Amino acid sequence: MRVLVISTPSPTHLMPLVPLAWALRAAGHEVTVLGQPDVLGVVRAAGLTATCVGEDFDGDAMLLRGLPADQRPLQARPRPAPHTVGGYGKVWMAHAVSVLDQYIDHARAFRPQLILADPLEYCSLVIGALLDVPVVHHRWAVDAISGPARRTVRPDAGELCAALGLPGLPDPTLLLDPCPPALQLPGAEPGRPIRYVPFGGGARTPGWLREESLSGRPAGMRRVAVSLGNTLALHGVPFTRGLLYALGGIPGTEILATVGEPYRTEIGPLPERVRLIDPLPLHLFLDTCDVMVHHGGAGTAMTATAFGLPQLVLPQLADHFPVADRLAATGAGLRHDTAAEQDDPALIREALDELLSNPGHREAARALAADMHRMPPPARVAADLEELAGKAE
Repeated sequence: MRVLVISTPSPTHLMPLVPLAWALRAAGHEVTVLGQPDVLGVVRAAGLTATCVGEDFDGDAMLLRGLPADQRPLQARPRPAPHTVGGYGKVWMAHAVSVLDQYIDHARAFRPQLILADPLEYCSLVIGALLDVPVVHHRWAVDAISGPARRTVRPDAGELCAALGLPGLPDPTLLLDPCPPALQLPGAEPGRPIRYVPFGGGARTPGWLREESLSGRPAGMRRVAVSLGNTLALHGVPFTRGLLYALGGIPGTEILATVGEPYRTEIGPLPERVRLIDPLPLHLFLDTCDVMVHHGGAGTAMTATAFGLPQLVLPQLADHFPVADRLAATGAGLRHDTAAEQDDPALIREALDELLSNPGHREAARALAADMHRMPPPARVAADLEELAGKAE
């Protein structure tokens, strides 16, 4: 079976699809990724092959447009109203229009029998309809956006689809959902479950982690992981500095923060118990941690959930907010979703102390991890997709 994976030009949009792509390759299927240069690093790290089309999209540059130089996204664009989230689809529909002709040409040459894509990749739906091939969309996590976004862009896609001889923008044939049901947004479109398997790219295990695996963590010291995704690149240095100072003041607690070398000089000196480490796949060290602090990114939240960690979520934009809401609703996390709250050291320390000291949060987090582990693994889903493609032939 030939499987065409199509991703929007964001590395974090492709990463959740990698374990299923691995499972399909391991089952002997031909798998190739179609996308822009932005996702090639993920493709190489995953050991997959790709057809590269077009130029860099640069999602961070898009987010920075119109953003004052002294503000991060949350300060300039606070939490969106629920009825507006479908508008995010317009960005990705415009992107789809810009690359559709090239994608169609490459898809016709590859002749896929199945298309796997992320839920904002609208070229996949058009190509699937043109080639009469099943299209499988794979969610990232809590999903407040993909259904409303598809409904929002469908009227705008009418003329484009009509020109291609299609009655309109179709829905995916199948929607896969790696989010445990208790965590998923109530009322979200039903999806077929698939177990979340963390993939954060390739990396060499750092020396400090190897040494620690032999000698163990310092006795009596709690550990908190901090990972803020692309927040630093989005005018987030002052916020990160303040956050690490706030967290570093909690007695008996070590803070382990993923911060790339280019930002460390800007951040400057930090409290003694704050350790900056190079960004690396979170699954390499989260089993040594007691709590996760993050920005609400899907991959970070889902990986922390897989490890049964309570989470303090400080959302910055878009789908970060529903991720934070659902973790708080399950009891597995706490959230502060305004810039004023996130910049208040006392509130941050209070939230972290609650997560560290109240066993109810740990129990709720472990329940979500157990639910996630009971979901069908990618290998089993890959076998189901073989059957789906076979029925379509």
